[in-house]
Amino acid sequence: MATLFTKIINGEIPSYKIHEDDKYYAFLDINPLTKGHTLVIPKQETDYIFDLSDDTLAGMMVFAKKIARKIKEKIDCKRVAVVILGMEVPHAHIHLIPINSESDVDFHKAKLQLSQEEFIEIQNELKF
Repeated sequence: MATLFTKIINGEIPSYKIHEDDKYYAFLDINPLTKGHTLVIPKQETDYIFDLSDDTLAGMMVFAKKIARKIKEKIDCKRVAVVILGMEVPHAHIHLIPINSESDVDFHKAKLQLSQEEFIEIQNELKF
């Protein structure tokens, strides 16, 4: 059965897509910790990130770097945190989170509640 992220890749579930190529897909997290919180996923459905081939994992990090640079350019933040948890959805993914302090990366705190218009505005800022 396809994961939630595979359904997003296939267009079965809508997303606020930032960028994609033939192997990777980046989109806004709909439960963001901060404005611009983005997920990067491989199009290859694999549950655990360290089960990806070396080439796929390396390519995913290079793809994420491109997205992180765009986030840093367009979102007011000191850094873009890279977080790999992998427990929420059984599909390897990287969180790119614009931060101004380490406390911005607290998955236990309340998530931002953004309107569709706010998501679209952020998407338009970050889109390639």
